[in-house]
Amino acid sequence: MGLEILGCTVDPVLVAAYIVVSVVILWLVRKWSDGGWCYSKARLDGKTIIITGANTGIGKETARDFAKRGARVILACRDLAKAEAAVTEIYKETGSNNLVVRKLDLASLASIRAFAEKIKAEETRLDILVNNAGIMMCPEWKTEDGFEMQFGVNHLGHFLLTNLLLDLIKSSSPSRIVNVASLAHIWGKMHWDDLMMRSGYDALLSYGQSKLANILFSKELSKRLAGSGVSVYSLHPGSVSTELTRYFNHGLKFPLRYIFSIITSAPIRMLVFKSAVQGAQTSIYCSVTEELKEVTGMYYSDCAEVKPNRLAQDEESGRRLWEVSAELVGLEKKME
Repeated sequence: MGLEILGCTVDPVLVAAYIVVSVVILWLVRKWSDGGWCYSKARLDGKTIIITGANTGIGKETARDFAKRGARVILACRDLAKAEAAVTEIYKETGSNNLVVRKLDLASLASIRAFAEKIKAEETRLDILVNNAGIMMCPEWKTEDGFEMQFGVNHLGHFLLTNLLLDLIKSSSPSRIVNVASLAHIWGKMHWDDLMMRSGYDALLSYGQSKLANILFSKELSKRLAGSGVSVYSLHPGSVSTELTRYFNHGLKFPLRYIFSIITSAPIRMLVFKSAVQGAQTSIYCSVTEELKEVTGMYYSDCAEVKPNRLAQDEESGRRLWEVSAELVGLEKKME
């Protein structure tokens, strides 16, 4: 006996089978999108950590995890009100009194320098630096110093910050530098003749370039720090449901705007996007996992080492990017 649905007779067994198969497929997609997990139980008592952009998203979840492990966590944020709210939330859960908020605007070289000076004056050690903050696919905006916003914040800001804090990081070795990059580096290339993309700005390509720069910087930095006791890692956190996607509708042109509006819709987010907690796992993994202490310069995704694309492995591009970046930000002291 069949079921009548919208005037058609269907076999109830086939309907049941269809529902079961659909549920299984959805469950498999959900499990696949969850990604890897950091299972390390390492404690961080006595260690000092800076996380940029720690007031929201995966940065806040990374800070929460480190607080649970006993670290002194410095939330380096542009929005101090949101950062203080994050500290209150983390304190209520962890009971940690070792959470500090400091002002840092990565779109301002002056702010970066002021932040670094304050840290060096106040802190005696810096065990882990997590360069987490970022901006994604925004309109054609410029930083305070005239840099294209995505390249300026995602790469140049963290490049300068890291270099200004290197002496403190090296004196605290064994220590780590963790750069949050993205799989988006695969559609990026270095526009050497127009790094600021003033000719034909494209929000998507600009983001890809900035994330490619993150990986190239990490690899070059790991070479320059060889033998120092400082390890450097870059990573893809996954597709994470956070505020990072808030500029999609402003920074993209049709039809990409329409496509991304579908990809980032609530049903798709629930199905295939990671939560902020899940998205933070690879950052945490690179920061605390004991097995990585002798490893440097590698790229990770889902708490496992993976290979970035060919352009991200080009040593000459890494060297060239370092030299160009140092000139752009006015880095007085170059590492040999």
